Amino acid sequence: MGGEYQIVVTVDEQSLDLLQGGMLVRRYKVSTAKNGVGEQSGSEKTPRGRHYIRAKIGAGCAADTVFVGRRVTGERFSETLRAEHPKRDWILTRILWLCGHESGFNRGGTVDTMRRYIYIHGCPDADSLGVPGSHGCVKMRNSDVIELFDLVPVGTEVLIREKAV
Repeated sequence: MGGEYQIVVTVDEQSLDLLQGGMLVRRYKVSTAKNGVGEQSGSEKTPRGRHYIRAKIGAGCAADTVFVGRRVTGERFSETLRAEHPKRDWILTRILWLCGHESGFNRGGTVDTMRRYIYIHGCPDADSLGVPGSHGCVKMRNSDVIELFDLVPVGTEVLIREKAV
């Protein structure tokens, strides 16, 4: 699985680090779940532990492309569109769909990261990053998620931890 890259999301820092050969090459500001961390289905919490990128969705799409159910809707995000759909969870630009590595913790049963549809994805530019605010996913700036998407292959290891070590 994966190769030279590893992604480390640190919840208390609201950061995503991209490592190459163990060395930090990029650090991004992110937003994890407003409900905190946890693995239970329906909790809207960000799952912890070892994961990997199971699928990459949205290659070549324009920034602000809207996804619902991992499918392009044909819409481009705007504040007008947000006002028309105030309850929508905005998943934009690119999706890195995560799968858990740890049976019984973040894989299988009611704690399965992939079946919970946990992604690293783009969000509206007006959304705050650096503070928890997602429904469980890891939200990034559109330009940042495009850069990350283009760098990492499917299979890249993703560690989600509560605190920096």
